[in-house]
Amino acid sequence: MAHEHGPEEQHEAGPKHELSHWAKRAYAMRDILIEKGVVTEEDIRQQAEFAESKTPANGARLVALAWTDTDFKARLMADPKKVCAEMGIDASTLNEFVILENTDRVRHMVVCTLCSCYPRPILGRPPDWYKSFNYRKRAVNDPRGVMREFGLEVPGDVEVRVHDSTADMRYLVIPERPAGTEGLGVEELEKLVTRDSMIGVMDALPAVP
Repeated sequence: MAHEHGPEEQHEAGPKHELSHWAKRAYAMRDILIEKGVVTEEDIRQQAEFAESKTPANGARLVALAWTDTDFKARLMADPKKVCAEMGIDASTLNEFVILENTDRVRHMVVCTLCSCYPRPILGRPPDWYKSFNYRKRAVNDPRGVMREFGLEVPGDVEVRVHDSTADMRYLVIPERPAGTEGLGVEELEKLVTRDSMIGVMDALPAVP
């Protein structure tokens, strides 16, 4: 199932090439900053390329290590930014960074109801569906329904906790480790950790027989 467009995502009407009001404002501000010498076009290009280079691989590495090393998981949950720094992951732009662990009794799901706050140094760019009004509203009102649309049926006796990400608080979900992966190493486990599972709308991928 392809998830890039998310649950019942509604697209804005109109030609795709037309810029929104906010996009026009962003370009106007960029032009002013360049004109005043605050930044150069090369500065902007480098920053854009740096942002684009971020992927969910950092998060997948953290999860795989947490699955295989209980001491690492304890340190990660106690002080995630320090552990990230030790691994060469720059999470300094995140004011508060919280690790949430799924269990067979509790599931965590992350949303940003106001905009699209997201742990970019850990997960890269947020998917379009995460930024949509539809997801931001329904994640709070009907989280089980949203998970169901991603193909995940959460049993009724499992508690679902929704966490609202903000400019000051970002989250990473550690999904449950898939069954049958006891013999896999960290690199193999990383491949089972998806972006969506670290947001909490899905489980990690099952082990390949």
